[in-house]
Amino acid sequence: MAERFSSFALLKKKSIINIRVRILNVLLDNLTMRELLEQLKSGVVLTPNVDHLMKLQRDAEFFRLYQLADYRVCDSQVLMYAARFLGTPLREKISGSDFFPAFCEFHKHNQDISIFLLGAAPGVADTARTKINRRTGREIVVDSYSPSFGFEKNERECLEIVDRINQSGATVLAVGVGAPKQEKWIFKYRDRLTNIKIFLAVGATIDFEAGIIRRAPKWMSNLGIEWLFRISQDPQRLWKRYLVEDLPFLWLLLKQKRGLYTSPFAVLPEPLPDLPEVPQLGSSRLPTQV
Repeated sequence: MAERFSSFALLKKKSIINIRVRILNVLLDNLTMRELLEQLKSGVVLTPNVDHLMKLQRDAEFFRLYQLADYRVCDSQVLMYAARFLGTPLREKISGSDFFPAFCEFHKHNQDISIFLLGAAPGVADTARTKINRRTGREIVVDSYSPSFGFEKNERECLEIVDRINQSGATVLAVGVGAPKQEKWIFKYRDRLTNIKIFLAVGATIDFEAGIIRRAPKWMSNLGIEWLFRISQDPQRLWKRYLVEDLPFLWLLLKQKRGLYTSPFAVLPEPLPDLPEVPQLGSSRLPTQV
């Protein structure tokens, strides 16, 4: 009897861990930071936030690429609130700016992990590289490059970047040039990057690592008002994003809660058999394992 109970508890634990949560037209992997660090051996990691979800309502290519990502983890406390409002709570917020330094710390003694930084303004990626290597105690970041403005439209520069990444011998590529540019660049050139096993879309993380941009206080991030701090830091660039472009998210979320939301581009993919969608709170049905 005890053995049967133990087996059921193990199955229940696995079922709870191996789930995905749907918010609008994205399925988010419901993992903790530790689980992601331990599982991540290869693939593309995206960190969706409210701004991503709103872009995914307008940009068909961005939506298509999002479906190809190996991991999509919650980058926003607002999405944590949204998931709970929908009755399918997420277990932990894993922002790119938290995950990347944790990834470096986790692998600081792993010689199979070496990182290339792509992004930020001239000189910033080099500063980030120096600080990360000093912190980890080894040359975990083997090279860095700050691309020119509009580089993604310059095929020659892109191919030079690809060649530089390949020559560096890096096994991890962290791209921080903003969404959806960074995601589109990764998927366009990933097959040419012969040594890269892990692709990280990290947004402003390179600036944070270099100390060029201040992060919001922890209490603001925990409350879900980090966006207020970011607007105060760069109002000219960010006010429209947060106060105009992202505001309709609340209406779309309400539509999803009432079962009225539909993806503007395609029928959403079904949850994978070994990674089922989380049931609604109050449901007595556990996800089944195939």
